[in-house]
Amino acid sequence: MLKGCFTGAVAALALGGVLASPVSAGIKVFEDGDKFVEIGARLQLQYMRSDPDGGVATDDWFFRRLRPYISGSVTKDWVGKFQFDLGKSSGDNEVAVKDVYMAYKGWKNRTLYIGNTKTVFSREFLTSSKRQQMIERSFVGDHNYGAPDRQLGIRLDGMNETKKIGWKVNIGSESVDPDAKKLDFDSPANRDSDFNDGTVIAARVDINPRGEMKLDQGDFHSEEGKFSVSLAAFDWANDDDNNTYTSGGASTSSSKADVDSAKGYEISAGYRGKGFSIDGQYNLIDADTVDRGFTGGLYRNGTTAIDTFALEAGYMLADNPIELVLGAESLDADNYSDSWNRNSVGINYFMNKHKAKIQFTYRMSENLDGVRGADEVEAFVQFQFVF
Repeated sequence: MLKGCFTGAVAALALGGVLASPVSAGIKVFEDGDKFVEIGARLQLQYMRSDPDGGVATDDWFFRRLRPYISGSVTKDWVGKFQFDLGKSSGDNEVAVKDVYMAYKGWKNRTLYIGNTKTVFSREFLTSSKRQQMIERSFVGDHNYGAPDRQLGIRLDGMNETKKIGWKVNIGSESVDPDAKKLDFDSPANRDSDFNDGTVIAARVDINPRGEMKLDQGDFHSEEGKFSVSLAAFDWANDDDNNTYTSGGASTSSSKADVDSAKGYEISAGYRGKGFSIDGQYNLIDADTVDRGFTGGLYRNGTTAIDTFALEAGYMLADNPIELVLGAESLDADNYSDSWNRNSVGINYFMNKHKAKIQFTYRMSENLDGVRGADEVEAFVQFQFVF
């Protein structure tokens, strides 16, 4: 299995050398003073193979993300953006809404967003999927395990004059999937009919002692090393207008339970410099179900504390557009018999930094879904093109 996956990855990297070409980061098709129109897209074609112990191996090719966008303005200091995803469409949602907002940029070092934007929790989630070292996010940035996704509301980002301290706050509406095996957040713009609705409030502070450090993973041999430390928290509360799996205070399903509340805390850090890129993050997330006696999935007696941790590191080979990456992560919950651990190795080949690259990740899981002895290996190959 592993030999075959590495063979496929090497072939993919070789093909990348043939396909290499310069790419822009979006194309302005019109500009006249304060007026402009820009278009762009993110294309991620992925191959995934999963091989669980005692189970049947599966594999598939699919568009992991297929996200065109358009942004523009006809008004000074205001910008609008509309981005949607055709790759993630499922069920009733043929098109998934992503970043859709109007933004006011007329203040110094502050930007106000109104619309569908990322909740300001989790360093890894706030790092764009097109600038990740591993093909898939780890537990700390996965909206399926307690990291809030996009919220429909208001967000304000800012930083001080030296750009050594940044902050973000948001308040808005966000939905939660009642599937008890996950704590899955999503924007109300993409909710299924049985999702619980509620209000999310979040805030974070980023401390950058050597000046602003971008969240982008991977360091293309910058001369000066920079590091960042962050603290964040969020609180989500059910507004009780769509509890489809609760009757008389008791859950009507053994696998789904309406979520009453959730709150989380994050501490994270990152370093970029000399070809090294390192990120570490710990999240503690508490959640309660409406039925205080529900047990199943993540929950025991109507509550769960979800601990997630991840450490990722990469090194860009000198004089070569190749990055070697390693990752370790863990997830534990009240109703797990043992913590779910995953270790990953990978290699990334860059044709034009993050705008055009090919990635390979091999991930090994122990105690899948918290079940002791349930192991799985997964292999991912992804072609990415951004313009």
